[in-house]
Amino acid sequence: MDLSTQITYFISAVIPLYFIAFILYFVRILRGPTIPDIVIAIDALGYDLAVFLAVLAILFKSPLLIPCPIVLALWIYALDIYVAKYLEAREIGA
Repeated sequence: MDLSTQITYFISAVIPLYFIAFILYFVRILRGPTIPDIVIAIDALGYDLAVFLAVLAILFKSPLLIPCPIVLALWIYALDIYVAKYLEAREIGA
């Protein structure tokens, strides 16, 4: 068994775990008691989605899919900055 076959089997085994994590994040988003809990769940969902897209790029052997998770992770980071600024100072802007 060569390395690419082992990687394919591993990724195929990990994909259902991502779906379970996505469901748990959605539950936390819908039932989160506080705004920081909801923001953390959205962050975790976004970062896991970015990693999932990168895993799919490896599975499909397509380097053209890699920029999408990178941009998604940067957008999630920007969301964190703006939400933290809003929660700290109650204002949005530069």
